[in-house]
Amino acid sequence: MSNNDQLISYAALILADAEAPITSEALLSITEAAGASVDKYWADIFAKALEGKNVKELLFSFAASAPASAGAASSGAAAGGAATEEAAAEEVEEEKEESDDDMGFGLFD
Repeated sequence: MSNNDQLISYAALILADAEAPITSEALLSITEAAGASVDKYWADIFAKALEGKNVKELLFSFAASAPASAGAASSGAAAGGAATEEAAAEEVEEEKEESDDDMGFGLFD
C-alpha cells in the first residue's frame, strides 16, 4: 500500500468508528487535520467504493472468516467474505498439493 491509500484507509476507519458517513470531503478533512496531504482522487475512490457499505461489518466478517494461520497472506484482500473464502479455499488446496505423501514418497522413505 502506498502512503495515500493507507491514510485514506485510516480516515475511513475513523469515520466508520464514529458512525459518520464516509464521504470524500470527510476523508480529506480527517487527513488534512492529521497534517497529511492526500490527492482528492484517492478520497473520491474510497468514498465511492465504501458508499452504502457498513465498514465495521466488512471488517468483522473478514476477521471471522479468515483462518488464523493465513492472517498475513489474507490481510491485503480488500473485498468482503467472497474473496476471503476464495483465498482460504485456494490456500487449503495449495497445502494439499505441497504434501510429499500425495506423490508416493517422503523424506525418509
